[in-house]
Amino acid sequence: MHVVATAGHVDHGKSTLVRALTGMDPDRLAEEKARGLTIDLGFAWSTLPSGRDVAFVDVPGHVRFVKNMLAGVGAVDACLFVVDATEGWKPQSEEHLRILDLLGVGHAVVALTRAAGPASGSPEHAELMELARMEVEERLAGTVLEAASIVPVDAPAGLGLDALTRALDEMLAGTPTAADRGRPRLWIDRSFVLRGTGTVVTGTLTGGSLAVGERLDVVPGPPPSFEPRPVRVRGLQTHLRSVDVIGPGHRVAVNVTGVAQGDRGATRREDLVRGAALVRTLQWEPTTVFDASLTLLSAAPAPVGRHGRGAFHAYVGSGEHPVRVRVLGADEIGPGETGCVRLRLATALPLLPGDRYVLRDAGRSATIGGGMILDVAPVLRPSKASPDRSVDRVVAERGWVDVDLLERLTGERRTATVASRWVVDPAALEGATAVLRARVLDAGPLGMDVGELDERSRAVLGELVRAGDVTLDGGRAVGATHAASGRAAAALAGHPFLQALEASPFAPPDPAALGVDRSELGHLVRSGLVVERDGHYFSADAVARAADLVAALLRDHPDGVTVSSVRTALGSTRKHVVPLLALLDARGVTRRRGDLRIGGPRLPASTGGA
Repeated sequence: MHVVATAGHVDHGKSTLVRALTGMDPDRLAEEKARGLTIDLGFAWSTLPSGRDVAFVDVPGHVRFVKNMLAGVGAVDACLFVVDATEGWKPQSEEHLRILDLLGVGHAVVALTRAAGPASGSPEHAELMELARMEVEERLAGTVLEAASIVPVDAPAGLGLDALTRALDEMLAGTPTAADRGRPRLWIDRSFVLRGTGTVVTGTLTGGSLAVGERLDVVPGPPPSFEPRPVRVRGLQTHLRSVDVIGPGHRVAVNVTGVAQGDRGATRREDLVRGAALVRTLQWEPTTVFDASLTLLSAAPAPVGRHGRGAFHAYVGSGEHPVRVRVLGADEIGPGETGCVRLRLATALPLLPGDRYVLRDAGRSATIGGGMILDVAPVLRPSKASPDRSVDRVVAERGWVDVDLLERLTGERRTATVASRWVVDPAALEGATAVLRARVLDAGPLGMDVGELDERSRAVLGELVRAGDVTLDGGRAVGATHAASGRAAAALAGHPFLQALEASPFAPPDPAALGVDRSELGHLVRSGLVVERDGHYFSADAVARAADLVAALLRDHPDGVTVSSVRTALGSTRKHVVPLLALLDARGVTRRRGDLRIGGPRLPASTGGA
C-alpha cells in the first residue's frame, strides 16, 4: 500500500483526476460540491494494473487552505503534482512544490492537465504542450521532483489516463514501503461520529501496526493540561474493509472508545482533533522543545534572526502549531540559507529525529521554510548546541541515558553498557569510574559505606567489583590492596575514634569535633566496638566498666544509687552519666525507681545484686 497526495494550484484539475483514476469523488463536503472548489482533504483509492493498491489524499489548491493542504502531505509516500497546460505555473504551484521539497516527498508524477484543447493535434497545440512541459521541467530543476515523469492528460476527454496510471505504477514500484518499527503513530487528519459506531478518526499510519482491542493515548490531550488521554481501539478499517490488524503505510479509519482514567474521565470526541496523534505513550517522549535544521526559501521575505521575532506556525504531522524560533549558532538565517534552530511549542507532541516540518510566517500567511527535526529533547543551551541526528551525540551530551529513554528520544535501540540499564558515554564512564575508585582507595582498609552511593555509583561499583578492583565486605567497598582477610577488622580495632574513647571512657569526645566519617562511625557501632545512646558514644569497654562500678556501689547501697553518686564515682559529668545510665537500664543492668537506680536482672553476678 502507498499513499499519494495531490498538489498544485487551485482549479488545475486535481480532484477531477482523482475521480477519473478511482471512480470516487474526493470532494465530500456539500460546500465543495456547490462551489466546485476543494476546501478540505478528500480521500479515494484504487488498484493499479500491477495489483498495487494506492490511496489518494486530495488536497485543496487555494491559498486560503494551505494549512489543510499541509495536513494531508505530512505522512505520504509520493505525490501526483498537477499543472494546467493552458494556464501554466501559478503561485500555488510554486508554494506546493516548495512544501514538497521541504518535506522531502521526492517520488512523484506530474500530470499536465487540459492537454486536449480545441486545436488538439495541430502544430500550434503541440508547440503549446512542449512549452508547458519545458516550463514544468525548468521549475522542477534542483528540487526533489526533478526526476518526475511528466504526463499530458485530459480527464474529461479521456486523454492520457492509461499513460498516467502506468506512470504512477512505475513510480510507486520504486517508492519504499513504510517500515514497521513497532512504534505506531497515526496523526489524526479527520474526526467524526457515525451513528451506531461512535467516534472515528482517520489518518495515514506510520511506524508500526495497530490491532483491535489495544490501548492507545491521544497526544496532546485536551486543554488546559494537554495530558495524554487514553482510548481503546474498537475497530479498524482500510478502504471500507474491516480488519483486525493493520500495518504502516495504510490509510486507516480507527473506531475508538474513551477509557476512564482516575478522575480525568474518559476521552471525548472533541479531544480527538486534527494535529493530535494516536500512539503507545510508553514508546514516545512527547516534547515542547526541539532542535531542527531550517532552510529558508529564496523567496522568504526576511531573514530569521537569532531570537526569531515574529509570529510563526510549524506544520508537523497533520497539525498547525504556534512556535517560538531561536537561531542556533549564527546571528540569523537569510533567504536561501540553511542553519539550525530551536523551536518551542505550546503543547507537547510525539516527535522523532528525522521528522520533517514546514515553517510559515503567520503574519504574512506565507511559507518561508522548513527542515528536519534533529533532537527532540535538547539539553544544551542554545549557545552551545550543535544538533544532528547522531545517537552518540545524544549520549555524549547527557553522559548517562536510560536505554529505554534513549530509544524514545532517538528511535534507535542501543545495548546497555552499564548494569543492563544505561547507555553511558565512554568519557563519562571513565570519569565516574576514576572518581569512585579514588573514593574507595581513600577510605583505606576500613572501606567505604556502600549505602552512601547513588544508583549510578552503585552500578559503577558493580563494574569495579567484577573487574576485581574492589571487594564488598559487610556493606563496605574495600580496595583490592586492603581487602586481605582480617585487615578491615584490624583497622576497626585501631580506629582513632575508638582510641579516643578508650583514653576518656566516661567523658567521651564528640565524633563530629574529631572529624569522624559518619559511615565509619556507623560501622564501628554495628561492629559492637562502640555503643551509642541519645547521640553519645562510648566504647564497649567503658560500658562494661561502668556496669561493674555501679554494681559495686549497689553492694554498699542496696536501696539504690543516685545520678550524682554515679557521676562522682566515675569522675564524669551529668551530661555523660545520664545517657550511660539509660544504656544500663536498657540492658537490664539497672532499673529506675524514682530518682534512684536499683539492681536489675543483669547486674553483674559477682556483686550478689538482685
